[in-house]
Amino acid sequence: MDDKTKKKIKGTGRILFFIYLVLLIFLLFFSERYGRGGTQEYRYNVVLFAEIKRFFKYRSLISTESFLLNMFGNVIGFMPFGFFLPMLMRKHSFFRILCLSFELTLAVEVTQLLFKVGIFDVDDLLLNTIGGVLGYICYRILRGLLHVCYKRKRVKIKHVS
Repeated sequence: MDDKTKKKIKGTGRILFFIYLVLLIFLLFFSERYGRGGTQEYRYNVVLFAEIKRFFKYRSLISTESFLLNMFGNVIGFMPFGFFLPMLMRKHSFFRILCLSFELTLAVEVTQLLFKVGIFDVDDLLLNTIGGVLGYICYRILRGLLHVCYKRKRVKIKHVS
């Protein structure tokens, strides 16, 4: 892949990452549709798997949207973080993306607690971190596929010459 193409991909990644962060901030702190209206009390869950178990146990009583949003929305919502972040970093690894995903999620959860917006939930820490890691895995797979495709293209060009 030539440098011009790499710069275009990196530039597009930066723009998409910025848009993603703006949307994430809105959804996590300001969207009343997702329960982000301020309350007078601190709301939190510090028991791992408590909310996940509750959502599974009472899934027939809650809306399908609420169930899917909690179970999969937290994972899917953080996949772009793990996907786009490596594009912006010189050195990245599975462990580094894992740590950064956890740190971002912890910052979000603590901010929600302090400003009484949403709920501090350790289950969200787990699900969001898994999302960041899955995004990174998708990034690595796509990067590998692009590398293979580019290599094949170069071999065909050399073979024709």
